[in-house]
Amino acid sequence: MICRHPCTFQTLSCTVDADRGAQQTEVRRALLNSKLRLFPRRSEIPRQIPAAGSEDLIFSLNLRLSGVNASRERPIMMLRAARRLLTARVWRPTVLIKPAGVWCPAGRPFSTHCPLPQLPVPPLKHTLERYLLALQPLVTPEELEQTREIVREFSRPNSIGMKLQDRLERRSRRTENWLTDWWLQNACLECRLPLAVHSNPAVVLPKQDYNDWKGQLRFAAKLIAGVLDFKSKVDSKTLPTEYMRGKPLCMDLYSKILSSCRIPGSKHDTLINYGCTRNPPAHVTVVRNFQFFHLDVYNSDGSPLTVDQIHMQLQRIRNLSWKTDKEPLGVLTSDHRNTWGHAYNTLMKDKLNRESVRAIQKSIFTVCLDSPVLKISEEKYTSRMAAQMLHGGGSYSNSGNRWFDKTLQFIVGEDGSCGVIYEQSSADGPPIATILDHVLDYCKDPDTVRAPMIPLPLPKKLYFYITPEIKRDIEHAKQNLDILVNDLDISCFTYRNFGKDFPKLRGMSPDCFVQMALQLAYFRMYKELCATCESVSMRTFHLGRTDVIRSSSADSLEFVKTMDDPEKEVSQKVAALYKAVDCHSAYTDMALKGMAIDRHLLGMKLQAIEEGLSVPEIFMDTSFAVATHWRLSTGQVAARTDCVMCFGPMVPDGYGVWYNPLEDHINFSVSAFNCCEETNAEWFSKSLETALSDMQNLILQTSGQPA
Repeated sequence: MICRHPCTFQTLSCTVDADRGAQQTEVRRALLNSKLRLFPRRSEIPRQIPAAGSEDLIFSLNLRLSGVNASRERPIMMLRAARRLLTARVWRPTVLIKPAGVWCPAGRPFSTHCPLPQLPVPPLKHTLERYLLALQPLVTPEELEQTREIVREFSRPNSIGMKLQDRLERRSRRTENWLTDWWLQNACLECRLPLAVHSNPAVVLPKQDYNDWKGQLRFAAKLIAGVLDFKSKVDSKTLPTEYMRGKPLCMDLYSKILSSCRIPGSKHDTLINYGCTRNPPAHVTVVRNFQFFHLDVYNSDGSPLTVDQIHMQLQRIRNLSWKTDKEPLGVLTSDHRNTWGHAYNTLMKDKLNRESVRAIQKSIFTVCLDSPVLKISEEKYTSRMAAQMLHGGGSYSNSGNRWFDKTLQFIVGEDGSCGVIYEQSSADGPPIATILDHVLDYCKDPDTVRAPMIPLPLPKKLYFYITPEIKRDIEHAKQNLDILVNDLDISCFTYRNFGKDFPKLRGMSPDCFVQMALQLAYFRMYKELCATCESVSMRTFHLGRTDVIRSSSADSLEFVKTMDDPEKEVSQKVAALYKAVDCHSAYTDMALKGMAIDRHLLGMKLQAIEEGLSVPEIFMDTSFAVATHWRLSTGQVAARTDCVMCFGPMVPDGYGVWYNPLEDHINFSVSAFNCCEETNAEWFSKSLETALSDMQNLILQTSGQPA
């Protein structure tokens, strides 16, 4: 975790062995009895300390060491003794002293050079007023009036709403970011849907200039070297601070993306970062033909392997994995989280399995060397590759080459296809795009370092003991995955009539212009608007992640109605478009200031649940269900690379739309589920293309240019 206060935190993350119970107890007692402040504020001190005696247990303390005087030498000596006593392994936590998913890297991350503001808690009146405005295009007048009455009751003096607002403001004063931990738990770790398609986004990169296994291994070697080069900048704190609209961004996520992994649980997942340990991992996981390999990527002196050395090791891995494993163990990670959590506990009973799984979890990242897929037309190529990146193609294709819990997985196909899939508990789209831009730039440079004549150890194959019970779990996961693969409907296309420069020259934000095209495309298909969310980065705030921009509004509804009204003049249609764009732009500005409504409403709901209160009526209202049923889930990741990001819909009857606007064209991905007869990704793609062209022609008519 990044600390905004002028102090230094050190992390002691260690696994405690059962036979050291007495020693652990003494160390814990000394730590707790010492006068050191374990946390910046007393309210953060946990009520419960993990008990000794379990087979493996995480024991993570954030120790504030600044300002320690001579009278505190004994506690410091105890801390040093604890470091020598406890091993540096990290294991699946049952109780965390800090909330799961929050880490404290040893050094001062980049954004602390420019102290960032805390995420504010919006005023309750502001949020409720904006909430009612957001409902106008989505619900009937009768439903809206009923909700107005509920809102009035929720916001009156001494009401439950006012009490929850007061508690949120109090939480904000005593935490570094009042939202991040809640959001991580509620939106990510407590979600039980499969990670494949439902949660993990993927990126389809441009097809590479090779078409055989030799080119595949050469490109994979350069890719690995490129990621290690980026990692060196993160580790040395030399990665430049990023800016958005002139404001510095929080760089905290970069220290969490590498060497981290999600750990399944039967009811709740956890998240561990191994880069914070005293002995951070120095290997990557390579998967080929359903077989996992531990590949060391650093020499004994700490220097990274050269491209030639990595290439040589990948050739060895290929020679060791010429035959496909009978059991695609990786598909277990694609199953429902509760199911995978139970299977995980079964798998980890065996020592060999524990060692192999831990090697995967601890690795810096994963590289999947995929077999070629069936050739299809160029028009459908990107769509097919998007499906491959999202789920691997199924149990008989490359899905066994994935470990969906791993935060960062690069996919390199033998046919020139490549991409990345990431687990979003500890990663967001913009940082992933930054890493990809760096890695692809690195891959374009010619090799300049020759491989030293140093013999390298053979990459270690990771073996698993497959019991009949585990085999049944694998078969069950294969069936579920194949159903999901067949259910996903995805369409990718490149719109080439214009790029982001066209709306810019007309005084409109490219993002707002595309969002209005999405509204028009949806309205033409369904004769109504729906709840539409666009993800927005909140990294201008300390430890900020994301919030939601609501694209459907009274102004966007007026625009889509006016657009297809033959009785309206061109000037009226243009005015309606500009008004809708301005409305969306204003909401974007509001969200970037931390004043959006959805995370605030989520916070009040979670505050009530945390205090054991009844869920307020405002969250049980039909209007709230409609307003949060995201039939259009959208997002923009503006990468320099000519790529497109993709993900599955958030609801069964919805669409997932992602886009990357470049100078002269825009890359789109549209996803839906085949199980819903009302949705069709290709139909929506065509409707979107038409909407973009119609809006372009409308603008050109007013400027006197030929349409």
